[in-house]
Amino acid sequence: MKSDKLLSFKLVPSSVVSTALSVAVSVAISATLLAPEGAFAASQNTAAAKTAKAKKATKKVVKADAAPAKVAKKAGAARTVAAAKDDDARPTAKKRRVSYTMNGRHHTAVRRVAFEPRQPTVGQAFGLHETPDSLMLRSGVAYVVDQNSLEPLFDKNSHAVVPIASISKLMTAMVVLDSKAPLTEQIEVTDEDRDYEKNTGSRLSVGSVLSREDMLHIALMASENRAAAALSRYYPGGRPAFIAAMNAKAKQLGMTDTHFENSTGLTSHNVSTARDLVKMVNAAYQYPMIRQFSTDHSYDVNTGKRTLAYNSTNALVRNSSWDIGLQKTGFINEAGECLVMQSTIHGRPVIMVLLDSSGKYSRFADATRVRTWLDNGGADQQPRITSADAGGAGT
Repeated sequence: MKSDKLLSFKLVPSSVVSTALSVAVSVAISATLLAPEGAFAASQNTAAAKTAKAKKATKKVVKADAAPAKVAKKAGAARTVAAAKDDDARPTAKKRRVSYTMNGRHHTAVRRVAFEPRQPTVGQAFGLHETPDSLMLRSGVAYVVDQNSLEPLFDKNSHAVVPIASISKLMTAMVVLDSKAPLTEQIEVTDEDRDYEKNTGSRLSVGSVLSREDMLHIALMASENRAAAALSRYYPGGRPAFIAAMNAKAKQLGMTDTHFENSTGLTSHNVSTARDLVKMVNAAYQYPMIRQFSTDHSYDVNTGKRTLAYNSTNALVRNSSWDIGLQKTGFINEAGECLVMQSTIHGRPVIMVLLDSSGKYSRFADATRVRTWLDNGGADQQPRITSADAGGAGT
């Protein structure tokens, strides 16, 4: 009987030791993970104090059973060291402060989240941004010509063949209008018009029905991708015939370094040079509807489900100090920020091409730099600025 009691007395302290140490370790780990960055040291001290207190209490209760306690202590320490090593082995991650609610109280914690930098554009990969220019533009490619004489006024990497993103929609618009298809014909958006390459979204949901004219309007003004995709699908002969017509039109205009693979520009395989794009902008300018639609500030369309309000992707058209006759913006990761415009600057009609600009608003800032330079008579007072590869074949 006495031996049974003694056995039971020895077993109870062991379980208490294990429980106490587990609670202490859990408290320390929880404090480390959830505490704000500024309170990290304090939480460590608190956890250490609680651990010491638990050990002290355990020592009093289990004086006769020190061996199991030592084993548990060593196991707990081993787990803590292993956890620390595992944390050190993780790749460095960006920290983000997040909030959560527990027991009705608001808490703040720092959570590590993965950060992946954006891949370089084609222009960056080929070093186009390293070409110096007197205006210190953020665009890797820049080309400005007098629209009347087509004389180059500013040239930076104008021969470089690069992706052009939604600048492609100017060619899409010309092919649609050249087809003479009824502008009042109703066109429905289907699953075939979704973007399965970049997986971009659209406000124009599947099942939306608009006239061909409205589709063209929002494709040019707001760069609506599903509208451009639907327009190509409703072309006589379908989408393959439409893409063939885009490339045929480019060849007709003398755009020898240009190639199209879709009507939206959501592919890096739609490529061109700044010199070719000047030809395309000049040709598109001859279509009054393209001039009007591309420079509208806003436009509302009824999709049959609801009314959508669209705005221009180019903030400069809302600036009364600019006289813009045609414009188109574009962006995909491979192309960077792009902009083409026809504008009258200092009494001179010019065509401006800015490609592979780095920064969301840098293309508009670059356009303003070019305009200021022209306003100050830069093109007349200085010799024509040319890029390092002006006589070469480009990249």
